[in-house]
Amino acid sequence: MPTLSFDLPDGTTVTTEVTTLLNAGYAGRNQADVAAHVAELAELGVPAPTVTPALYPVAPYLAAQTGEVPAQHNRTSGEAEWALVITAEGVLLTVACDHTDRELEVHGVAWSKNAAPDVLGRKAWRLDDVADRLDSLTLRAWADGVLIQDGTLAELLTPQHWLDVLRERGLYQPGVVLISGTIPMVPGVNQFADEWRVELGDPKTGDTIAAAYRVRRLPEAIG
Repeated sequence: MPTLSFDLPDGTTVTTEVTTLLNAGYAGRNQADVAAHVAELAELGVPAPTVTPALYPVAPYLAAQTGEVPAQHNRTSGEAEWALVITAEGVLLTVACDHTDRELEVHGVAWSKNAAPDVLGRKAWRLDDVADRLDSLTLRAWADGVLIQDGTLAELLTPQHWLDVLRERGLYQPGVVLISGTIPMVPGVNQFADEWRVELGDPKTGDTIAAAYRVRRLPEAIG
């Protein structure tokens, strides 16, 4: 299982082994907008979920703090998200980029989630330290240097919602990482980029947490 380390604002570092990795989907706070998005995706051939919001188990080894993501073709892309990391020292909040195989997505969202890593930031905040202003935290993504997502956590279901889900399922325990689902992209953008950067920001303090990586095409297969 991978081990992740997070630098906190107080100068300490928290390390945890990932035992369970979960990706939320269709997790907008306005579920009427989510239903419209599901219909749009269905027109593109992406199977509709049986229920929203959805939650997809992902292989824990796909949780990574890396500067490079390998890809088999040029139709993969990331998404700006936040992540909850449950540790023995409490719950942490960081930024994440859920890199996804869009070709595989039309055959099954869960499959596509397991075809590429979830890249997490190397910094984090204690959830309790920002709990009073979560909705004001910003979430942004750049693809090849172009801003393609720009919003706030108010657009997504809250961390508390997902913590309650984890408790109900007996998954509120150290080693569990849950990634939030994403905010809308700017219309008309090209998301199939070579470089990705995602950022979680706190307007109150000016502090940010970022994760950035380059997509590297794998060699062509033989056979």
